[in-house]
Amino acid sequence: MNKDHTMNNSEVQQLQSHLYRTQENIPSAEPEGAGQYAYAQAKVDPMPQQGASLCPICGSVLPQGADYCENCRRYVKDDVCSFCGAPFSGDGAYCPECGSPRGGIVCPECHTLNEFAFCKKCGYPLTSDAKEQLEYLHHTPEFKRLQELTNEMSRLENIEPFSCEADQESCKINEQLRVRVLKMLAEDKGEPTPEIPHRKAERMTEAQLETKKMDLARMITEALGEMSTKPQPSPVKARNYAMAMKPAGVRLAWVCNYKHAMHSGPCGCAKPQLGGRWVILGHSGSGQNTTTKNN
Repeated sequence: MNKDHTMNNSEVQQLQSHLYRTQENIPSAEPEGAGQYAYAQAKVDPMPQQGASLCPICGSVLPQGADYCENCRRYVKDDVCSFCGAPFSGDGAYCPECGSPRGGIVCPECHTLNEFAFCKKCGYPLTSDAKEQLEYLHHTPEFKRLQELTNEMSRLENIEPFSCEADQESCKINEQLRVRVLKMLAEDKGEPTPEIPHRKAERMTEAQLETKKMDLARMITEALGEMSTKPQPSPVKARNYAMAMKPAGVRLAWVCNYKHAMHSGPCGCAKPQLGGRWVILGHSGSGQNTTTKNN
């Protein structure tokens, strides 16, 4: 190779020849075929990295303790149930512990094929154990408080702020008119001094709305931090706990402790057993400082 990092014709021909010889040895040009070839080669010629292995599907390097490949997004353990974490023995099509099929479960809500106990797309619990865990955790005081906060955030997201001062004044006039009409109707029914309750003002200025959202985002972040997934031996149980503790009503991402990467959920992390936390998206008050994004 030259000093300017270019190659001459002879070097190019040598690389092409080596590439053609390598391709002839791979039984299939499809990604899964190449991955299975690399997996078989690794058994003959182990990788130098301590504890490393290759994905049997796509051939990517898997870190020690990983049960999921972040490259091809597939569960790679054939001796552990991906739904409950029970050990597998033999070639049975169903888990002897929870009865879940090895081939995965199609979500009845969004029709997504899943390899884990909670739907990776909509979060629906797919097994009886997942439903029981969801029911139990959602009745804890911590989760109830968190859900109240996220419901309030969802309400704020649907509020349309005043576009200008005239818009604000018009809203005030409409409220005064409402009170006046209700008083007249009450007086017609014989009520001499009717008391008309004033409606709580839903609309506000854009600055007021953003301030409320930022304050609420900080409170949600604190609540999510208190319920973060702690490190534990089983990646399957870590995934199930994190998915069961995900509140509805706000856009969230899951930041893992493994690479501090941001995932759509723990189902996209190779080592969720190291722990992680949900973070709220789209608000500066969320305190998120993670820039790496995966699936």
